[in-house]
Amino acid sequence: MRTSAFVAVSLTFALLAPLPASAWGAGGHRMINNTAIRALPDSLPPFLRTPEAIAELTALGPEADRDKGAGKPRDSDMDPAHYLNPDDDGTIGGTVKLAQLPPSREAYDTALRAGAKPTDEYKVGYLPYEILDGYELVVKDFAIWRADAYAETHVAPADRVFFGNDRRLREILILRDIGYWGHFVGDGSQPLHVSVHFNGWGNYPNPNNYTQSKKIHAKFESDFVDKHTSADAVFPRIPAYVPSKEPVLTEVETYLLATQSHVPQVYQLEGAGAFDAATPAAVNFTLDRLADGAKMFRDLIAQAYVDALDMRVGYPAVPVRDILSGASPPSRSIADGG
Repeated sequence: MRTSAFVAVSLTFALLAPLPASAWGAGGHRMINNTAIRALPDSLPPFLRTPEAIAELTALGPEADRDKGAGKPRDSDMDPAHYLNPDDDGTIGGTVKLAQLPPSREAYDTALRAGAKPTDEYKVGYLPYEILDGYELVVKDFAIWRADAYAETHVAPADRVFFGNDRRLREILILRDIGYWGHFVGDGSQPLHVSVHFNGWGNYPNPNNYTQSKKIHAKFESDFVDKHTSADAVFPRIPAYVPSKEPVLTEVETYLLATQSHVPQVYQLEGAGAFDAATPAAVNFTLDRLADGAKMFRDLIAQAYVDALDMRVGYPAVPVRDILSGASPPSRSIADGG
């Protein structure tokens, strides 16, 4: 399905192509996607870890920034998906608590608009919901793949080609969906993407006299990352996989709260000249933030594969567990939507 020529082109593109600097910058997003996939547990399907897949997923890391400037309404809809602007008290728009997010993007936006100081998701960002949206899509992807993979070896010979083709199509879609989704999970580990202090401290109490420079964002996430970090330096910092028992929404809240807690450190390091001097403290801090993004992405991919067992596929919808147990013989309706 993918040739060695594709691998060579993808790797060259991933390592050399100049791309717009945003979020973690192209280099940082490639590192997060690359190391997250390399850290996947062995329980996930091997097609995710082939050299071709790793090259493709690495190259897709910056994709959500590359499609900026597509036009209206896409830009106005998607730009706020890359960030969240909670205040120092942990509230978004002075209304919604980051530690207690509403269950849906609609409920989130409704709460923001009804607050004492009305705002909306387009002004303060909706990054948590973009992460959740990507997660749910990948769960469904894996559910269809699991059903196809089982059917391919458990149906009459006349139907095996059909399910083999459907499985291979799903693998192409899974790689694309995971690669694109990884960008937003990675955004969530960049402290300046989870704060009202996203580019200079701004018009807020500033007893520590943190910089108001509008260059701090790009200096930290792109220039510094490109010069002083690498995937091979990030990878050893990703801890071993441990399945979570928490709801995914809770995991996302915890992840973003932890990232927000590092915002003062960014400004302290900048004020001390640590990014300009590339001190060990600045390098280690940045590598740890990239590793946090890769860990979260790895964990969510692994959890999506497990949660796919609880999905229903096809039309009429059939539980994946019933297909895999033999309780519901697979039929071509697995490929239908309802």
